Amino acid sequence: MSESQDLGILLQIQERALQATSLDALRFSIVNETHALVPYRQSALFADDAGRRTLVAASGLVSVANDSPFAVWLHRFAQRWPADGALHRLDFDGASPEDVQGWEEWLPDHLLLVPLKSGDGRVLGTVMYARETPWVDHELALLSRLHLTYAHCLRSLSSGQTRTWRTWPHRLLGRHRWKIAVAVGLALCIPVRLSVLAPAEVVALDAIQVASPQDGVIGSFTVAPNARVKAGDLLFSLEDSTVMNRRQVAMQSLEVARADALVAQQRAFDDTRSKAEVAVALGRVREKEAELAAIDVQARRVEIRADRDGVAVFADSNDWIGRPVQTGERVMQLAQPEDAGILVWMAVPDAINLELDAPVRLFLHTDPLQPRDGRLVETSYQAVRSPEDVASYRLRARFDTGEELPRIGLRGTARIAGDWVPLAYYLFRRPLAAVREWTGL
Repeated sequence: MSESQDLGILLQIQERALQATSLDALRFSIVNETHALVPYRQSALFADDAGRRTLVAASGLVSVANDSPFAVWLHRFAQRWPADGALHRLDFDGASPEDVQGWEEWLPDHLLLVPLKSGDGRVLGTVMYARETPWVDHELALLSRLHLTYAHCLRSLSSGQTRTWRTWPHRLLGRHRWKIAVAVGLALCIPVRLSVLAPAEVVALDAIQVASPQDGVIGSFTVAPNARVKAGDLLFSLEDSTVMNRRQVAMQSLEVARADALVAQQRAFDDTRSKAEVAVALGRVREKEAELAAIDVQARRVEIRADRDGVAVFADSNDWIGRPVQTGERVMQLAQPEDAGILVWMAVPDAINLELDAPVRLFLHTDPLQPRDGRLVETSYQAVRSPEDVASYRLRARFDTGEELPRIGLRGTARIAGDWVPLAYYLFRRPLAAVREWTGL
């Protein structure tokens, strides 16, 4: 071809490269459309990644399968190419022993390596052209000029793709590093309220404990859980068969004692020596009467009644019926709905310094979008086992005036606010505690 024809083809290829809208389109143009300027049998484009070449495009292919035998060998072969960033001609006669077999199988005898360099001299990639005839100087000059355009387009499209959310922090840090450091330092000094989350339950703060007045076995319940009761209403009763049997025996013993006393009194009229037996017999009668009175008291205690109006708070009557109880063992509570409060179990690892009247916010599982606010009224000094068997501090809080009181027994999560601390302490308190636990520093 004449020089004018070469120039026209060169300008056409450059124009198409400048019109490429993506890296894939540009790479396809490099390995395929360059053939119109200089003939070759194969072409491959390698991207330069920190000095390591990676196959990204090949002539005649839309996409490259990097696990194919040809791609695997060509990738290894490319790592041994010169890395000086200059244009090189490679011939099969000068191939190294480790490349001879693969070269003979996959490539023709004459290769041309053309680097793609940016304006600052950085190598963006390398294009390999292969054919059966040697490369001449005139073709090298045309390719060098064309690849200057390729490199310019490659750099432009690459910088456009890397201008994403992954790169803006680096650019921002580079220009405003000290300003960001000062801003972060000031932000870490912002005072915030230290807080902790803990499981919580709605309880009655002033509930009356209803306990068994004596040893026995629960016989029956007359109220349902969370039912309203009035003062004097029967709550539950103990089994009375044993007490009734003892009362019958005591009554019979009293009758016998009274009969013996009557006989002793009648004897005393005839025999003055029998008068001493009268006092003994009367004393035995009084003893039996006292025993019967004590049993009557126990019989009256079989039925447990409410001391005041309220709500009977307990789990399930079926869990109690037939169960033996001891004197003083709690069976239920009598609570006033208006005395509802918050019981919080704060785990020991989450513990923070708390003051009375600290803000408490309750998020119920049944209504998480409507939190209830309250104030801390009581904290325990020692940790105890929570219902979940976790060492915890027991906290009690009262709802603020005007808050809608939830039903006693509901559960949720409470957020307890503590002292005002810097944001840095708020963020790193737990990590620092973990480090100290593991290192002892």
